Amino acid sequence: MRIAQVAPLWERVPPPAYGGIELVVGLLTDELVRRGHEVTLFASGDSISQATLVSAHPRALRLDPHVKEYSIYETLQLALVYEHAEKFDIIHSHVGYGTLAYANLVQTPTIHTLHGIFTPDNEKIFKYARNRPYVSISNAQREPRLGLNYVATVYNGIDISSYKFHAQPDDPPYLAFLGRISPEKGTHLAIAIAKEAGWRLKMAGKVDVVDVEYYEREIKPHIDGEQIEYLGEANHAQKNALMGGAVATLFPITWREPFGLVMVESMAAGTPVIAMSLGSTLEVIAHEKTGFLCNNIQECVNAIHKVKDLDRYVCHQYVKNRFGVQQMTDGYEAVYQQILQEKFAQNGHFRQPVVLGNSLS
Repeated sequence: MRIAQVAPLWERVPPPAYGGIELVVGLLTDELVRRGHEVTLFASGDSISQATLVSAHPRALRLDPHVKEYSIYETLQLALVYEHAEKFDIIHSHVGYGTLAYANLVQTPTIHTLHGIFTPDNEKIFKYARNRPYVSISNAQREPRLGLNYVATVYNGIDISSYKFHAQPDDPPYLAFLGRISPEKGTHLAIAIAKEAGWRLKMAGKVDVVDVEYYEREIKPHIDGEQIEYLGEANHAQKNALMGGAVATLFPITWREPFGLVMVESMAAGTPVIAMSLGSTLEVIAHEKTGFLCNNIQECVNAIHKVKDLDRYVCHQYVKNRFGVQQMTDGYEAVYQQILQEKFAQNGHFRQPVVLGNSLS
């Protein structure tokens, strides 16, 4: 099968540090190549992939201070994709609503994986394109009132082998927080939980421009380097060590998180997750087995005292059996086959695939 994977240009694929969508796209793309598919990855030019890489810009947009109008490069990327649509059997979009305006203009079907949330603005275009084939990354992400044509839910997956299993937490003990330093990720709540419980908290994550004021006002005053530590943005090895060495990872979100790779990464390292019961947390965490689902700060504090009774190996195996890259790729292959079969039923024949070379020229 000839597949186009369309990734956001904001981060490299895979990301050097933070970037959940780009991590998932990278793992999926490489696994599809290993399974014998011919895959073209549309991503930033500094991306690293086993697939054929095509880019509208040589580096991740976030890292290029010369780029002021991000939408220009995103439009150029989609032009590259859809000008060559006939060379693919499936186009798989990970860029949200961006591809919706193009998908009906070509014969090649586009699968839209939704990695974000719905807003009053973007709902308008999703309603307009409600009949396109969508994949949700959790059941909680779906908005039934929009009437979108969901063909599957495929959970995000990780490469389990790249996470070191920590049978015991480090000494002295601490709690971990990993993610964007932002109100919706609940960084301020993680601090409140740690202070209320009297525990050390180690935090890592990036601060986006839009969250600088929040960081300066709500987070920075509490960082003392002793009870509350901020380690900056962490790469893969640093994330694994931070979460693996923790007694528990705090995930006190304040929004309907569509998936939350941090939960899976933490459990893969053997560390249970204490999370607010919102969005996908109910689907990702096995309550009282791989972590605790809570409704407020006090319940999170109480869960810290229970977490020692959980089996860290069970956490690791739970992820291995449910959230590995193999399961994710199986899910997407099934979606691709379903869409192509539906196309066959409508048209009465398959289009003869075109063999790609090393470029799209």
